[in-house]
Amino acid sequence: MDKKPLILVTNDDSIKAPGLRKLIEIMQQLGEVVVIASEQVMSGMAHAVTIQTPLMPRILKDKKDYKEYVTNGTPTDNVKLGKHRLLNRTPDLVVSGINHGSNASINIIYSGTMAAVLEAAIDGIPAIGFSLMDYMPDADFSHVEDWILKITWKVLDEGLPEGVCLNVNIPRISQSPIKGIKVCRQAKARWVEEFEERKDPYGRTYYWLGGRFVNGDKRSNTDEQALADNYISVVPVKFDFTAHEYVDKLNFE
Repeated sequence: MDKKPLILVTNDDSIKAPGLRKLIEIMQQLGEVVVIASEQVMSGMAHAVTIQTPLMPRILKDKKDYKEYVTNGTPTDNVKLGKHRLLNRTPDLVVSGINHGSNASINIIYSGTMAAVLEAAIDGIPAIGFSLMDYMPDADFSHVEDWILKITWKVLDEGLPEGVCLNVNIPRISQSPIKGIKVCRQAKARWVEEFEERKDPYGRTYYWLGGRFVNGDKRSNTDEQALADNYISVVPVKFDFTAHEYVDKLNFE
């Protein structure tokens, strides 16, 4: 590129999240960075947009090649605000994360992190979501930099097909080094919900959502298997939900 690529950075763990701070640090090695992130945690918000209250972004930092905004919106709102209002041109890349916790398999449909990425893909902007398999607030991101740089450079250099974005999940740090990167498919796994019944101080019943993750997919080329084998999983994702194989079979005549 003749000029530095413009990279929009967002997440769903809030402006203060260590994962976001690490991703900003990495992206500043690659181009001009604009951060647009939510003030509150937006995990599990999926592709929600704000339509009943006004969006009120505030700029926190404004330096050469770096700007940082905080908003009261969702990750999807933040991408929309960036493209239509806050950026001086369409970004060359949108990156989201680094999420504290997995967005592999079915988690993608609940994820605010990946909703931002899908929103960018809808607008034809190359986009990558990065997640670490560690849910702790103080998760260790010290081993991710070289891998994120490698994946991001490839996308900046080669682009992505129209309507395609990447869902990248990284194993948590361990005594064993990461073995490499596997491009794979989304595992057929799901959450089995368990609602714990509780009582508030007034004796009123309420429920707290929990659950367990069940993976019955025995195929070897899935994101869950790659992560279990200590590989980084990369799943190319599309926002088109059409069951194409069923279109010609479904007939109401």
